[in-house]
Amino acid sequence: MKILVAPLDWGLGHATRCVPVIREFLAQGAEVELAVVKANAGFFREVFPELRQRVAPGYNVVYPKYGFNMALWLLKNSAHLNAVMRYEHRYAEEMVERHGYDVLFSDNRFAFFSKKAYSVYMTHQRRIAFPPALVALEGIGIRWHHARMRNFDEVWVPDVETAPGYAGALSHLPSRGERASFGVGGAPAVRFVGPLSRFDAPCSGASRVTGSLNAHESPAGGLKTGSLNAGKYRVVAVVSGVEPARTQFENRLRDILRDVPGDHLMILGKPQAPRMHWTEGNIEFVTHLPTGEFARAVRDADWVISRGGYSTVMDMAYLGAKCIFVPTPGQYEQVVLARDLATAGYAVNIPANRLSVESLLDAFKGNVALPRPQQAGVLENAVKDLFSRVGDKISRRR
Repeated sequence: MKILVAPLDWGLGHATRCVPVIREFLAQGAEVELAVVKANAGFFREVFPELRQRVAPGYNVVYPKYGFNMALWLLKNSAHLNAVMRYEHRYAEEMVERHGYDVLFSDNRFAFFSKKAYSVYMTHQRRIAFPPALVALEGIGIRWHHARMRNFDEVWVPDVETAPGYAGALSHLPSRGERASFGVGGAPAVRFVGPLSRFDAPCSGASRVTGSLNAHESPAGGLKTGSLNAGKYRVVAVVSGVEPARTQFENRLRDILRDVPGDHLMILGKPQAPRMHWTEGNIEFVTHLPTGEFARAVRDADWVISRGGYSTVMDMAYLGAKCIFVPTPGQYEQVVLARDLATAGYAVNIPANRLSVESLLDAFKGNVALPRPQQAGVLENAVKDLFSRVGDKISRRR
């Protein structure tokens, strides 16, 4: 079984949540290759150094300066997105023709499918959330996304099947809408494969990231040797996302954390950059951390502050973190996730325009916890069933 895995390049979360899927593919004896862009190639080289990488087309999304314009920005740039999808589909067909893949696995790449290979699409956004001012367009968004899904043989949802799960209304549609969208006309089957995180215990035969942080000269001229601070951090801040929102978040956190008592760590989320480690006042900085060190830092922290992307939510649930989510302005699905998790008492939600020293200190008073994932073997069973269907298809073709 030969598989090509291609995550979307809108932030690193699509890449990180593919890790357990790739591990399971490898554990079941598949030959796996990766279709990557520059932004996630370095991450995959650390996690799966033995896997071949092929250069994939990028969506090259740059967020507008003001987040509330994001929905309108997407409409304005729809011609660009459609052009990328057409090129992406030609690329997928060419990869199958040239390299003989049996399975194409797309994490939210809308057109990464082939008529000559079994194509799987993974998404938690069966419902694309729209802001209140544009909620009338939500139905159009749902139908558009479902039309993209119909090009695939099956759809995987990284959540628990019982609502509300971790993604709430984003992954769980009302039963009437679900039947209308997926139950007729050759629509793909939908399978919930459980929450996915690179911090889940790896399968036998899969890769694991180990090792410690190397010392590098910092931009500030400081030099720190060895691993991270052995003590406990009050806050671990995880910076992620696409520009310019990522840098705006980083700069705001710098300004705030230096005035918050305690020792803090900022993980800048730059796996493609040289690894650097330095200290400014009460804040340690690292450009990127291997999976093992990232997990230890988060588990030892009093609080984690981060964007509210769904992959981050799943990671933090596996790590047992106490979370403060600051949704990316304009990414309304993050707004919905953070709001729903806060309402359930699972996390603290601070809108970006309210992030301050005062709001952070007030958040520390909260008693919140994400529920730990409990479903064992769900992904393994999904992969085994997939391989059985593809194997039968290959046998019939021969």
